[in-house]
Amino acid sequence: MSRWLRWPLRLLALVAVLLLGPIGVLASGQLDLDTPWHSRERSPTGQAPDPAVERRAVVQVYGARIVRWRGAFGIHPWIAVKRAGADHYTTWQILGWRARYGGDALVQGESTLPDTHWYGAYPRLLVEHRGAQAEAMIDRIEAAVARYPWGHTYGLWPGPNSNTFVAWVAREVPELRLDLPPTAIGKDYLGPTRFFASAPSGTGWQVSLLGLAGITLARVEGLELNVLGLGVGVDVDDLALRLPGLGKLPGPL
Repeated sequence: MSRWLRWPLRLLALVAVLLLGPIGVLASGQLDLDTPWHSRERSPTGQAPDPAVERRAVVQVYGARIVRWRGAFGIHPWIAVKRAGADHYTTWQILGWRARYGGDALVQGESTLPDTHWYGAYPRLLVEHRGAQAEAMIDRIEAAVARYPWGHTYGLWPGPNSNTFVAWVAREVPELRLDLPPTAIGKDYLGPTRFFASAPSGTGWQVSLLGLAGITLARVEGLELNVLGLGVGVDVDDLALRLPGLGKLPGPL
């Protein structure tokens, strides 16, 4: 076999192996592939403290499986913050359909229940801070949201998408210590001209080519390879595997 054919064939074989994770999620039956999105559960899950009870500042990041078959590959994340004494949360997220219809993809909202199901998918709390530490972060989070460069554009794969946005904020506010799982496809998208950045957790570094190929090495994330947007690696700190489709094992999403 020609050596010019070996590398493409090896890449195809690697991608085929990595796709076993998403295929396994689809085969497990845990995804609802039939119910219309507008009929799916949107009830709160009890993970966000009631503002009337928790008067301290709160910062949270959630992630939930995307609707239908795409949920086998990735998640949709959002950020929720509450200042000390506030009676509601401010939330930020990217909604791709708004960009497709000419609107802003970046959406800010207010809610007393930021932990609702994402159209049937249970949201996992990816990180949380409370008290003075959280209060000190909120100004920086707001400033990072305002600087996000792709608020009017959206790309499902490899980005910029909802995971790109949350990863951007996390890099700008490293004290979040956010560990986005390998199912956060788009988190490694750095833009068309940027190839080197800090890891989203702020505890290491990554190299990424348009979000399609790269490597992350950090204390929180561990070692993760990106192959066409599919993340695979090992988290030594938490003794966990990072797998496409399956997420962080053991761990959420």
